[in-house]
Amino acid sequence: MAKWFSVGFWESIARIILRNRITILSIIILLTLFLALQWKNMRFTYTEANLLPDHHEINEQYNQFLDKFGEEGNLIIIGVQDSTFFTTKQFNAWKKLITNLKDSKEVDLIISIDNLKKLKKNNASETFELVNFIDSTKINAPGYLHKKQEELYAKLPFYEHLLYNKNTQTLRTAIYLDKKIVNTSIRRDFVVHKLIPLISAFEDETSIDLKVSGMPYIRTLNSKNIVDEIGIFIGAALLVTSLIFFFFFRSFRATFISMCVVIIGVMWAFGTLGLLGFEITVLTAIIPPLIIVIGIPNCIFLINKYQQEVKKHGNQAKSLQRVISKVGNATLMTNLTTAAGFATFIVTDSELLTEFGIIASINIVLLFILCLLVIPIIYSFMPLPKDKHLEHLNKTYTKTFVNWTEKTVKNRSISIYFTAILLLVVSIIGIYQMKISGSLIEDMPKKAGFFKDILFFEKEFDGVMPLEIMIDTKRKKGVMKISTLRKMEEVQEIISEIPELSNPMSIVNVVKYSKQVYYNENPDYYELPTAQEQGFILSYAKKATQNTNENFMKSYVDSTGQYARITTFMKDIGTDKMEKIEEKLWDKINKVFPPDRYTVTLTGKALVFQKGTNYLVTNLVLSLLFAIFLISLFMAYLFRSFKMVLISLIPNLLPLIITAGVMGYLGVPIKPSTILVFSIAFGISVDDTIHFLAKYRQELQVNNWKIRKSVFNALRETGVSMFYTSIVLFFGFSVFMISSFGGTVALGGLVSATLLFAMLSNLLLLPALLLSLEKTIANQEEFLQPTIDILVEEDDKETPSKP
Repeated sequence: MAKWFSVGFWESIARIILRNRITILSIIILLTLFLALQWKNMRFTYTEANLLPDHHEINEQYNQFLDKFGEEGNLIIIGVQDSTFFTTKQFNAWKKLITNLKDSKEVDLIISIDNLKKLKKNNASETFELVNFIDSTKINAPGYLHKKQEELYAKLPFYEHLLYNKNTQTLRTAIYLDKKIVNTSIRRDFVVHKLIPLISAFEDETSIDLKVSGMPYIRTLNSKNIVDEIGIFIGAALLVTSLIFFFFFRSFRATFISMCVVIIGVMWAFGTLGLLGFEITVLTAIIPPLIIVIGIPNCIFLINKYQQEVKKHGNQAKSLQRVISKVGNATLMTNLTTAAGFATFIVTDSELLTEFGIIASINIVLLFILCLLVIPIIYSFMPLPKDKHLEHLNKTYTKTFVNWTEKTVKNRSISIYFTAILLLVVSIIGIYQMKISGSLIEDMPKKAGFFKDILFFEKEFDGVMPLEIMIDTKRKKGVMKISTLRKMEEVQEIISEIPELSNPMSIVNVVKYSKQVYYNENPDYYELPTAQEQGFILSYAKKATQNTNENFMKSYVDSTGQYARITTFMKDIGTDKMEKIEEKLWDKINKVFPPDRYTVTLTGKALVFQKGTNYLVTNLVLSLLFAIFLISLFMAYLFRSFKMVLISLIPNLLPLIITAGVMGYLGVPIKPSTILVFSIAFGISVDDTIHFLAKYRQELQVNNWKIRKSVFNALRETGVSMFYTSIVLFFGFSVFMISSFGGTVALGGLVSATLLFAMLSNLLLLPALLLSLEKTIANQEEFLQPTIDILVEEDDKETPSKP
């Protein structure tokens, strides 16, 4: 296997590439056109991320709930808090808005103040009738609307916390979408092209500020922001990396070639998304700019090597051949380790991360092939670089930086070790302060209007994230027994006592309302009927709701009467709080509903996401360990030395620990977006280690196993490229910090910081370790006689050039 990747192998590859330039370019053009045609198959996500695998118990319970009661995430809510609302002009404008929305085929039902129904007792037929709360013929009558406003707050406790907040007199309207369109593009079109324009028109006409929320609305605008940011990320990544690249190389030609290569890489990334039929999510949306950021270092290593060779001997053919044969294998291995860092997400059993891992790892390998083919071929058609293009190899600031690292390693090794150990200890203390966050909205754009509306509804109605309790009585019509209703009421009382949860709604509220209406709508009778009352009161209620579209009961009891639901909404809370709330609920539920007689399920989108976060964090920790193991295998194959593997891992694990400690001190929680940092940063930071150790191994052979001389020669040779690539990666990943999504900002900032730590660690700690262990390593190197030809850059016995 080793001979496959020997220098001789790469020399053969170089000959094939340079002798078939036109053919290879033609193939690349055809492949680019083919993948560009796949763009039409790209799909944007219409659902929130499900972090759990389909077969997980929590998902199965949620699907069972949906089977009984249908899609729960079909509710859009509109809030209004304005003292002029109950005036004729404003109310008529509101009625017009609701009528227009109700006429939309995407809307299934609207419960609003203007079309509100209330129960009325009909003694003749011994039933309750559903009548309009507001008589539309009297809206223009003086004082009528204010009278109905007072009646709403004083005599309809059934609608309190459901449609109004009595203390602040905030009104809420519930718009139920057709469940069939909730997870389709039709929902997006309705929200963007119908709902938002109608609301804007109402606000312009009345000067009333409407608040809009609900999962379909949030998901639509969140997805729209994701799509809008893709172009911004790509443009910003190209701008930043091209400016840095030009600053280092001072060559428009080199910059243009590099930009063309990464743009083709971006086109291929979009093409593979379409080809594989994957959705564009908050994660896959960052792959195109990620390709730019990772691709530029490839270009730097290849172009830098080409220019070094040209400066050394001025022979273009020889320079191009050596670019491929000398740097090819090291660059392959660095790209494979980076791809491995992303590929480990595939084993998480989460569809969201699996797709992200597949697309990212495939395109990183494709990008390496693209760089290796295009850059030498393009330069083969161009004249040799001029002296001014090679001046950067001797720039003062690069020499100063490399000299500083060399002096520090040579004279301050004790200080390096002391600093590393101090940072390690302080970081471990910080790690113990880290917390896990399972917030569904934490990463959403904080400045977006819909996020501010979420906070409004959290304040006025205690949240918009649905939490459901499904009760299986294990017998038909078991829900409507008064004993079951009283048990449900006990559970609802516990929910009402929890500040993070809204007042619950269930069949209990409907039955309480029925008793109130039976006793002439007296609010004092808003309670469950006694055993003596239940027979005639419940019969009234059942007759009132039979065969009507406005059945109060069908939303809370299934058609068999065996299953009931209790619906509440929760604020945006962390995992720790949610676990305490869940524990408190289960403690009460298990006492009230004995598990041997009832089956109770706690579910809902909010809970599924919380559980998914915990599941994902556990799996991502395992994927990080797998990445470390996988990359260790690469190192073991390359260097055939267990001690070399350990030495190579230490300077790359330390930055991860430092970053984790910083997260603990700064209060940045562990969540899906931040846990990604470690696998990504580890896979990329190892690249510098490979380049340095590859050159170090070459120097060992040239300098007859003189460790000290080899270390400093390798440091001078690779220091400039490591500095260049690290700066590009730092600013490249910093681009993600312009995102409006908190998770993407955290990802960009943390990866940037980690890679900066990794650069210093690889330039200072790694050489210091090699020098401190020189006798042990030297002896082992002699006896093992490693396959140096795998990575070394033998220059036909020539002494390596210095930058």
